[in-house]
Amino acid sequence: MNKIQDVRQQLGQHSHHWLVTGAAGFIGSNLVEALLKLGQRVTGLDNFATGHRHNLDQVKESVTQEAWTKFNFIEGDIRLPANCARACEGVDFVLHQAALGSVSRSIDDPITTNDTNVTGFLNMLVAARNAKVRRFVYAASSSTYGDHPDLPKREDVIGNPLSPYAVTKYVNELYANVFGRTYGMETVGLRYFNVFGPRQDPHGAYAAVIPQWVAALIRNQPLRINGDGETSRDFCYIDNVVQANLLAAMASPEAVNQVYNVALNERTSLNQLYAMMRDLLRERFPHVDGHAPQYVDFRRGDVRHSQADIGKAAALLGYAPTHRIGEGLRQAMDWYVHDLLKQDSRAASE
Repeated sequence: MNKIQDVRQQLGQHSHHWLVTGAAGFIGSNLVEALLKLGQRVTGLDNFATGHRHNLDQVKESVTQEAWTKFNFIEGDIRLPANCARACEGVDFVLHQAALGSVSRSIDDPITTNDTNVTGFLNMLVAARNAKVRRFVYAASSSTYGDHPDLPKREDVIGNPLSPYAVTKYVNELYANVFGRTYGMETVGLRYFNVFGPRQDPHGAYAAVIPQWVAALIRNQPLRINGDGETSRDFCYIDNVVQANLLAAMASPEAVNQVYNVALNERTSLNQLYAMMRDLLRERFPHVDGHAPQYVDFRRGDVRHSQADIGKAAALLGYAPTHRIGEGLRQAMDWYVHDLLKQDSRAASE
């Protein structure tokens, strides 16, 4: 039995109270779903700034009625200390996912990004400390590596941040470390690398690249690739992220108050990603054969290449990714297609 199987078995036998912030978001809603399916009691907190009610509706549809009764949702904002305190009442484990993502968003609006990602994070740490939460697991980011050129990225070697967003996520790590040293809190930071999967938003100026490209290919719309397409990323399927969160929450004491990469230790260029997606859609949407991307300027604040060393997470957490990028894309594509066709049908009938 591997480590995640052992953890799932433990959770199946013992129920705990979990708080998932950003519960209506892409990653948060997947965590809520996984916990409810394991028989856990879950409180969700979200202000719907970037999350969606329909994500929680989909969770409700995917779990049993009995499991859904164990979910309590609070509409609130992590920038308000009272909301954080209310959400942390009686909680054993916090999985803190609430944040304003997107490098480009932070460049456009650094103040709001800071308010949410730094002030909101500090509010959550204080609330969790006051509520005597057992462990605080939080979403860190690969953006923390900044301009450091080495590949693969190791947790103990970072460079200078390249965006306001990167600054905020590094500050999260600093605050978590201080709360561990000063108050004895148990925290674990998970540096996510380009997460993708079901419920990832394809809309808006700051939509993630994979769902945005799926929509463009299906609808035969312009698709823009920043730079020459040889920029590479370590794309990580959502099931791997869920695994990392469960492992971090239940890890042994020697693994806490540290940060871990969550990815695959693989690089996929944007050109390779585009080709893989087009191949997966070709049978259902033959018109994609005639589709070609438009190459535009490099995006401000972006790093050229990203790849994670996951050795530390494997050694101390027992992290073992179950989905490579090809497997993740195949699994996610059905959801993306179904969701987009449903949206298009709804728009046509209005």
